Amino acid sequence: METWVGDAVKSADNTNLIVVEASKGATPIKNTDASDVKTHGQYDPHLWLSLKGAQIEVKNIETALIQADPTNKSYYQKNARDFTAQLEAIYNDYANKFKPVNKKSFVTGHAAFAYLCRDFGLTQNSVEDVFAEGEPSAKQLTTLINYCKLNKVTTIFAEKISSPAISETLANEVGANVETIYTIESSEDNMTYLERMKDNMSKIYSSLKK
Repeated sequence: METWVGDAVKSADNTNLIVVEASKGATPIKNTDASDVKTHGQYDPHLWLSLKGAQIEVKNIETALIQADPTNKSYYQKNARDFTAQLEAIYNDYANKFKPVNKKSFVTGHAAFAYLCRDFGLTQNSVEDVFAEGEPSAKQLTTLINYCKLNKVTTIFAEKISSPAISETLANEVGANVETIYTIESSEDNMTYLERMKDNMSKIYSSLKK
């Protein structure tokens, strides 16, 4: 997705520069939209919205920091270990919570949550595609309205970056509430990554158990 990386690394002109592929070792989810594949690549990039994916990223970042600054190896190891423990605790909490819940699908502004869904056996449906581009046609919106009614969707999740107005329209059509969800693609509400993920998990769980 990040086509600028090669030029940025070359421009740095630093033989000691360490480039971290944070998603290395993860199993990617293929992007099924042919037009998106041409523009953005063949894989969904939103690994960071998976608690399991975030653990992989933490490990890769830890390894790179130790390589860059071996003197402080124990410091990076401790921070990575502590952060990973917090990620694992959130994951375990919600893995148990989702098990008895019958509803497994939720609707959001754009399709950023495939990795999170894979973690917990959930399904996302969305107003926009993986890269939050383009608004749905009248036909697509009708299909989404019918989907929400059929699956008794009571909450539509909206993000600031993608069609909040359409999410509102959809919610009004099906009698659902609108809740904010974080895609963590920018600084949001002065919250940490863990705070936003906890908020996401809590809201998704609450919407499904209704």
